[in-house]
Amino acid sequence: MNSTVTLTIDNQTVTVEKGKTILDAAMQIGIDIPHLCKDDRLTPTGACRLCLVEVEGRPKLQTSCSTPAEPGMVVHSETPEIRKLRKTVLELTIAEHRLSCTTCDKDGDCLLQDYAYRYHINEHKYPSLEHKVTTMNYTAREKAFVYDPSKCIRCGRCVKICAEVQGIHAITFMKRSYEVMVTTGFNEPLKTTVCETCGQCVGTCPTGALYPKAAKQKGRAKDLEKIRTTCVYCGVGCQLDLNISRKTGELVMVSTEPGSIPNDGNTCVKGRFGYDFVHSPKRLTKPLIKEQGKFREAEWDEALDLVARRFTELRSEFGPHALAGFTSARATNEENYVIQKFVRSAMGTNNIDHCARLCHASTVTGLARAFGSGAMTNSIKEIKQAEVIFVIGSNTTENHPVIGITIRQAADSGSSTVIVADPRKISLTSNAAIHLQHRPGTDTALINAMIHVILEEGLEDRGFIEERTEGFDEMAETLASHTPEFAEKICGVPAEDIRRAARIFAGAETASIIYSMGITQHTTGTDNVLALANLALLTGNVGKMNAGVNPLRGQNNVQGACDMGGLPDVYSGYQKVADPSAREKFSRAWGVELPEEPGLTVVEIMNQASEGTMKGLLIVGENPMLSDPDITHVEQGLRNLDFLVVQDLFLTETAELADVVLPAASFAEKEGTFTNTERRVQRVRKAVTAPGEARLDWEIICDLSRRMGYDMHYASAEEIMEEIAFLTPIYGGIFYDRLEKVGLQWPCRDRNHPGTPYLHKDRFSRPNGKGKFHPVTYIQPREMPDEEYPLILTTGRMLQHWHTGTMTRKSIVLDDLVPHGALELHPEDAEARGIVRGDTVAVSSRRGMIHVPVNITEKVRKGTVFMAFHFHEHPANALTIAALDPIAKIPEFKACAVKVESFAEKE
Repeated sequence: MNSTVTLTIDNQTVTVEKGKTILDAAMQIGIDIPHLCKDDRLTPTGACRLCLVEVEGRPKLQTSCSTPAEPGMVVHSETPEIRKLRKTVLELTIAEHRLSCTTCDKDGDCLLQDYAYRYHINEHKYPSLEHKVTTMNYTAREKAFVYDPSKCIRCGRCVKICAEVQGIHAITFMKRSYEVMVTTGFNEPLKTTVCETCGQCVGTCPTGALYPKAAKQKGRAKDLEKIRTTCVYCGVGCQLDLNISRKTGELVMVSTEPGSIPNDGNTCVKGRFGYDFVHSPKRLTKPLIKEQGKFREAEWDEALDLVARRFTELRSEFGPHALAGFTSARATNEENYVIQKFVRSAMGTNNIDHCARLCHASTVTGLARAFGSGAMTNSIKEIKQAEVIFVIGSNTTENHPVIGITIRQAADSGSSTVIVADPRKISLTSNAAIHLQHRPGTDTALINAMIHVILEEGLEDRGFIEERTEGFDEMAETLASHTPEFAEKICGVPAEDIRRAARIFAGAETASIIYSMGITQHTTGTDNVLALANLALLTGNVGKMNAGVNPLRGQNNVQGACDMGGLPDVYSGYQKVADPSAREKFSRAWGVELPEEPGLTVVEIMNQASEGTMKGLLIVGENPMLSDPDITHVEQGLRNLDFLVVQDLFLTETAELADVVLPAASFAEKEGTFTNTERRVQRVRKAVTAPGEARLDWEIICDLSRRMGYDMHYASAEEIMEEIAFLTPIYGGIFYDRLEKVGLQWPCRDRNHPGTPYLHKDRFSRPNGKGKFHPVTYIQPREMPDEEYPLILTTGRMLQHWHTGTMTRKSIVLDDLVPHGALELHPEDAEARGIVRGDTVAVSSRRGMIHVPVNITEKVRKGTVFMAFHFHEHPANALTIAALDPIAKIPEFKACAVKVESFAEKE
């Protein structure tokens, strides 16, 4: 069957994919047919009537945006009749549109303005129809954006993008004729609806009707310069345009471009509205030195001389292994590379780690054992093409929103069947064919039972197992007794639901497993990952498109920080420090003898600090006083250090404990790269100037390194990447000139390599080329509920905030949406304790107690409570346990025993 169509438009021949419209074909060859209601992400409506064209052989004009291109079509887009009709349509539209181009923020980036000029519109041909707003504007109380009905042309793009792309249906039309306006159901304030404040409606608006509130009167569109960069929040790696005022140099707003990879112009509330931390007056602008318990400002030379002297003294007195460094998932690849090089070469230790230890260390250990590579196997764009999407331990729409909406779209369109396994009723539950609401910490039991069903019913892929795997028999024998009935007693999911989920998954031609920290943050995190790898291997869902095992990395560059060697046992590209040949390679390149033994992990470093054997610590862009488990113990360790240096944007909870604080530049103030969750290396570009004397992280570290006797110097971030490419085979083809338009996915081994959209196509990355099954059995969480602490606490993140809130809580929009945290408590658990909506409760574990507002909800199952960890006022990690996975050394954030009491009763 022919998959292309050839037609003629304005005497030009064009060939397009079958299913494309006339307008798509015209745009492909540079013919600009006017259109106001078209957005490539939306189904066409033909509402604006500007895209009408003449098709030979058809009796009337056709809307080119909704008319499919057909073989042999002859199309005319700009006849005298069409020009006259377009002019009339535009003049009627303008009669209902308040013309204020000279003062409109959208001036210079408004399609209506452009077409009015192009067709020489008579602005006064028709009487102006005043748009009467007789009811409350639904954005009246919003801090994110505003709606001006007098500029609305009723194209419907905002309503459609909310429904078709975001899958929320928060806004609609009301009234009739020229009084039609966009609003919410029953004209309720936006905050009271299901709106996620993603700003998709703002992004698609072709006029100035919807506009970011903070950007009003800060520069017209034609006064703004757009700088393409990569989002600094989650691991999706959305491409954003930072809109910079040419007059003030200020970051005015964030916009996105449809068609950009990987987000196709979509973004979330954080990406669009969470940028004002960049210009926050709370930014650090000078180095700080603590004297007699108080900070004073210092010059850079004084601060760096002090840091170099103290680290050198501690190294001389106690040995290099008394020093350690934390690199950062917020920093660029280039900065992470330089930091780990500094710790190994200047400090002389492999005690280098970062927050990947707290989120996806078990992904690296588990997938490396099963497949040979510890990263997402497939690409983001493939997820919605999968026949089945199994989401387990991932609140995707909140933690990776742009991937979450693609899953929603796939489910709503019927192209994919979604299975959700989560202890909470997350947003995707409403899109799922089945929700397996298991108890926290019982993932392995659930997955093993699904595998048991597949084996029992002969649904496994025998050909794939025999040709491409090993270890199957041992795994199958181990799971012979792991029936759904057995699992039901452990995880609380009905046996029949487990059977149904297993059949759906195994029956698909392509099935994609999506998981995140609900799988990894357990003492059995590695086992959980291995169980998912077993499920994928069993059904042949690895090494092909639209399938795979796909961990969603939590932070913007947590993948890159791992890739760059920000871990205690590997150099860049996961080359083992214990491997003599790898160590010799890096020693020769760096000109220094490197330590042989792998270093300590985050929690182990804190333990040694508490014990007094760890003396000096450098923390770059991390905030363990909120992010690490059992923060009472963390504080004890940090206070017990002889010398603590923190390098960050703000005076964080951790920085307050430091001896020296160094001010760093933000993502908007630097050049570099981030690597997203699908292994895509993407550019970060400087858009604004860093405040005060804040400096680039890599420049600070190089300066410090030279003062400690190890000469490290680079002219630019690009030069650092060239060194990375030289020493790191999986990044061997990564160079800035190749990343200008679209990033590259590793492995990319040389300049001619196109990158790798999905892994393990012909062979796995293990030495023998085969995927390996691992027998794993259920082990309960380290701390189970008992009579004193009868509830299970599980922690996580929320849509509106990120990590420890260092950036998002400086955002006017984000902090207004969610100004404080809350404990989610099941109604029956609340009733049993006499707790009612609006109460503040005392939550206690064996490690601490906090007071927090309560949210009584059926989102959580009875016996389980949930808290986000973003809020220093009620830090969830004062409660969590520092019990570790024995292999990955990741803490168990997702399950610990607590009790909940009325605050009044506690007093």
